[in-house]
Amino acid sequence: MSVPLDRLYHYLDDCVNHDLLIYGWSTHGSRNLDDFGMLLDTIHPEEWAVLRAVSTAQEFKSIVLRNNHAVMICHDQEPLDINRYSFENFQNIIKKKHQKDKEALSIKNFDRDSVIDYCAQLGLRGMTIPINHYDRTLLLHSELRSLHVVNFEQQGYVPVYYWSHGMIAHDWFRYADHDPILKFGPEKIVNDFVIYNRSWAGTREYRLCFAEQIVKNKLSPHCKMSFNPYDGIHYSQHQFVNPVFRPTSFNLEDFFPTNSHTANASADYCSIDYANSGIEVVLETLFDDTRWHLTEKALRPIACGRSFLLMAAPGSLHYLRQYGFKTFSGLLDESYDTIQHPRQRLQAVITEMSRVANLPQQEKIQLFVKLNQVAEHNKHHFFNNFFDRVKQEYISNIDHAITIMNQHKTGKHDRNISALMQ
Repeated sequence: MSVPLDRLYHYLDDCVNHDLLIYGWSTHGSRNLDDFGMLLDTIHPEEWAVLRAVSTAQEFKSIVLRNNHAVMICHDQEPLDINRYSFENFQNIIKKKHQKDKEALSIKNFDRDSVIDYCAQLGLRGMTIPINHYDRTLLLHSELRSLHVVNFEQQGYVPVYYWSHGMIAHDWFRYADHDPILKFGPEKIVNDFVIYNRSWAGTREYRLCFAEQIVKNKLSPHCKMSFNPYDGIHYSQHQFVNPVFRPTSFNLEDFFPTNSHTANASADYCSIDYANSGIEVVLETLFDDTRWHLTEKALRPIACGRSFLLMAAPGSLHYLRQYGFKTFSGLLDESYDTIQHPRQRLQAVITEMSRVANLPQQEKIQLFVKLNQVAEHNKHHFFNNFFDRVKQEYISNIDHAITIMNQHKTGKHDRNISALMQ
């Protein structure tokens, strides 16, 4: 399905009374520098037409400075990675970009090596319009407790936090508020747990260990769960960043149906899966980490009115409660959320799953009924209050960030680049 994130960024632009030049990746979710660029229609079409038509660097500069928009890089779809790109990566991509701009705009010496190197040392900032009064660049992101945010700030960015997937999930799962199939009925439940386990590469390698523990603890008959043995390579060939997640056997595909969903599958939900399952075990993007970076995955059971166990960084349940959601303490053992060691936290979730799976049937039904009462509160909050909470947080954070931007508005990069072009 199409995921129109450009509209989200336009909406964020319209929410505030600030002039912004918005940059990001297209296709969304890509981290290829070739896919990084300006969201063109954040400049008025007439202004962009003039920019494309100018014939001298001085005209180009005067138009940009007259608009004097603050640059905002949207890095809110994937976790931040301050070390992802090298200086040489930026050199190569900026050289191509400046050669193209030089030809299109007739800007003399724009592709000079000294100019390229100056922009490359600015990183992503150097790939935006360099002729600007602002010395710093806004960084729109969606993670808390993050050293990466601190490092970006030290490199000249002004971070702007908001929960992007909160806004996105509110749009993607909007029909769940009206879906008659999702009405709770304990008699419909045939699976204790529903689990979506598609990708295991990168930060998701813990999911391989989780799948093996499902098998070893004889939980697979209690789960609606599929498994993908290939994520670029077969999982037996995966080089583990954290070896505690390495499976001891490599026949997991014998115990689960093959997961053939695409990456866009999380932008939707399956009504039948939720109607037939008591609890979702949410496998988040970040688990072996300290950062709070929850995606739409954590909000899908909330929108669908179901309870959940959350496989994420420690403290993630606390993060949800900060946004007005209730979790299931007293009904489910949520002490796993306080365990720092990732392997022990994973095992604590497995232990709680085993407890629920082995309950007598009548006790299990009573548990699901009580869990649903909490889940109904969360669903109501999600569709009636949550979006405004996220929106107001964004507005407050960007207003504060613009104040900081205005305190560092000397045009030093403009002057330095102009000097190098002489």
